[in-house]
Amino acid sequence: MSLIPALISFLHQDKEEGQGLAEYALILALIAIVAIVALIFLGGQVSQILSNVGHSI
Repeated sequence: MSLIPALISFLHQDKEEGQGLAEYALILALIAIVAIVALIFLGGQVSQILSNVGHSI
């Protein structure tokens, strides 16, 4: 008889912990996409700046 209440309690658990983890994963993916797009568009300028710094040293 104690198996049924335990099963019901297991099925009605709060899923907030897993939901929070999924939200963090989505935010991390969005930041990675923004960083990749920024590097694609600004890659040449960053490379030129780093090259100038390297030559001045």
